[in-house]
Formats: sequence, C-alpha cells, structure tokens
Amino acid sequence: MNNQTTVSQDENPLGAAPVGSLIAKFAIPAVISMLVSAFYNIVDQIFIGQGVGMLGNAATNIAFPVTIISTAAALLLGIGSASNYNLEMGAGREKKASSIAGTGLSSLAIFGTVIAVIVLLFLKPLLHLFGGTPDVMPYAIDYMGITAIGLPFYVLSIGGNHLIRADRSPTYSMTCTLIGAIINTILDPLFIFGFGWGIKGAAWATVTGQVVSGILVIFYFARLRKMYLDRSMLIPRFPNLCAIFSLGMASCINQIAIAVVQIVMNNILRHYGAESVYGSDIPIACAGIISKVNQVFMAICIGISQGSQPIWGFNYGAEKYSRVRQTYRCSVTLCTIIAMIFFICFQFFPHQIVGIFGNGNDLYFQFAEKYLRIFMLMTFANGIQPMSAGFFTSIGKAKLGIIMSLTRQVLFLLPLIVIFPLFLGIDGVMYAGPIADTSAFVLAVVFARKELGIMKSMESDQEI
Repeated sequence: MNNQTTVSQDENPLGAAPVGSLIAKFAIPAVISMLVSAFYNIVDQIFIGQGVGMLGNAATNIAFPVTIISTAAALLLGIGSASNYNLEMGAGREKKASSIAGTGLSSLAIFGTVIAVIVLLFLKPLLHLFGGTPDVMPYAIDYMGITAIGLPFYVLSIGGNHLIRADRSPTYSMTCTLIGAIINTILDPLFIFGFGWGIKGAAWATVTGQVVSGILVIFYFARLRKMYLDRSMLIPRFPNLCAIFSLGMASCINQIAIAVVQIVMNNILRHYGAESVYGSDIPIACAGIISKVNQVFMAICIGISQGSQPIWGFNYGAEKYSRVRQTYRCSVTLCTIIAMIFFICFQFFPHQIVGIFGNGNDLYFQFAEKYLRIFMLMTFANGIQPMSAGFFTSIGKAKLGIIMSLTRQVLFLLPLIVIFPLFLGIDGVMYAGPIADTSAFVLAVVFARKELGIMKSMESDQEI
C-alpha cells in the first residue's frame, strides 16, 4: 500500500508540477466558471432593469435568497465531495475517493429536486418572508415561479463542476458553465424584448441555460470521466455523506449566512426605507444591484480559492507542506491585487456602475452611489476571508473553515445591520458593511498565520 501511495503521489502533477502553473491551470477555469455563474444573475438584472424597470430589479433581489440557498446545497455536496476526493487520492485510496464522489453526485440531484419542490409549494409565503413589497410581489412571483423549475439542474451544475475539477478536467468544468451562460445571455434579450415576455422571459432564459449546463455535467460523468465510478457507487452512503458534510459545511454555512443576511437586510430596507425620503422599493432595488456587482468580485476570489483547493488538499494529504504554504501565499496575493482594482472602481465610478442596470430618478442614484461607496469601503481586504475558509476546508480543518465562513455574515454583519439602523436609520445598513469586513479580515489573518506556522514546524520536523 505504501508503494502504491508513493506512485500515486509522484505521478499526479498536483504533487510535482510548479505551483504557479498549477494555480493558473486550475484557478483560471474556476474563476471563469464562478464569473459565469455571477453573470447569470448580472445579465438578468441588466436586461430586466432595461426592459422592466426598477420593480423588476427589486423582484430579482427578493427572489435571490432562493438562488443562494440552492448554491449552499450545491457547495455543501460539491466542495465536500471534491475535497474528500482530493485528500483520499493524495493518500492513495482511489476506491474510497470514487465512492465519495458517487455519493456526492447522486445527492446533488436529490437535493436540487427537493429544493425546487419546496419553493414551488410555498412560493408566495417565501417571497413575502424575503422582503417583498406589494408592488414588487407580482414580478417576484412570475420570476421565481419559473426559475424554480431549473433548480435541480442548477444544483447539479454548480456542485458537479467541483468534482469535474477534482477529476483534473478544469477546462470542461469551465465549458459547462460558460455554455449555459452564453445561452442565457442570447435568450434574455430575445425573450424579454423580442417575444415581449418581460420578467418571465428572463426567467425562462435562465432555466434554459441551467438545464444545458446540468446535462453537460451528466454527460461528463457518463462518458468522459477519468475517475473510476460504477453504478453501485451512486447509491448515497451515510459514512460518505458524513465525510462530505464535514468538509462542505463551511462553504454551505457561508452561503446560508449570506441568504439570512439578504433576507434580514431586505426586510430592514423595506422598513427603514419607508421611513426615509427614498421609500421601500428604491433601497431594495439598489441593494440588489450592488450585491450582484459585489458577486463579480467575490466570484474571482472564490474561483482562485476553488482552483487552489485541489493543490492544497492533495499536497496536504501527501504531507508536502511547503507546497501548501506556497500555494496559499500565491493565492492570497492574487486576491489582494484583484481586490484593489475593484475598490478603485467602487469608489470612483459608482454612478457608471449603477447606470448599467437601467435608469432611475435622482433619489435612486443618490442612494445607490452612497450605498456602493460606504458599504463596499473595505473591498481591498475582502478577498482574504473566503480564501482562508476554502483553505481550511481543503486541508481537512472543517471547524476552522466553518468559523471563517461565519465571521463576516453571521458574527459581524447580521447583528450590525439590525443594531445600527436603530440609531442611524437606513444609513446604518451602509456603515455595517465596512465594520463587518474589517473584523472578518483581522480574524482570517490571525487564523491563517497560525495554521501556516504549524505547517512550517511540521516541515522542519520532516527535514530532521
């Protein structure tokens, strides 16, 4: 067994190829895939803003928690399966790795279907809970009632692409998501403007793209996979699910926290907006636009993290700690450079960014520009926290990964957006953002430095 393990480690490029080239190979397709996922929502928001208006933008914001919850399920199973697969392959246990991958794939299909059924059964109560106003609800019902149909394929696509990358096919993973996004982008203007379907057209365009992406994932594992996988491995097994949940929980909790914050924020904006000169609909619409714009930035950082996870996981399992540390340093540097670029855009071009999503009155742009500048003030430091969460998860430190995932959304931002408006009104939501970001950044740096220091000591012990 030891000889087989050594051969596996030596033959696998994750344990031998230059770290820089590996990050480029895995991170670039992962970043593109994440960006494409973000643009699914961005493209809808742009065309809906131009074709339906502010209430349409507000409707997609109200429906957005359903997408986040679906993403949470996809990452729970996708990242959990892929992280375990990489660790087991690094340790030379191929059969166990494939068994975990099979459980992950079948569970993705099951979870996606369950979420879709729940959303369709409780559509109106859910949208009201998510902060829908009387004017926005008809648009949100039309949009979410249709997009729920595509949720099984969406969950399978997002989660399955993590396993495809773990199977050393990052380009195919990128292609799955890219083709779906291209279809969505082509169909959006055709359905919204050409057929005159309005917000329903945007929903059907989204569903069509998601279905195609999901089918491509199925085709990969049916015909193109590198891993060993037979039908018996597709039966979910409880021990495999426990292992998957352990390493996927951090990413899942992070998404659930985002959904909870989104729901609470929508309701707070609805309440305090009604007491301000802006009214309820302007803050909800603007916050939705800015959250989608921030998704582009976070997609790049999370994509770099996801691209690094196979390298971290394999080398940690193979006890090559210097490569783990080197990969982390390179990834953090890349995220910081990207963060500085977005910080400059958010601070100096807020009007131009908001204007992409349609026109509005003076109050609309006044609130949107102020919100973007203040809420995103700490963007230059915001890449470290998701990077560290993915890092801890990929090396099997599930508890640390969960802590990192909880810091910004649950420990800091959620209580701040509830407390600050009590004293500052609707402006309190804006100032909660940078304070939560700063606190999460400090904790991420402290925990990451400690873990890297432990690895350095283990590396020194190996040399002795």
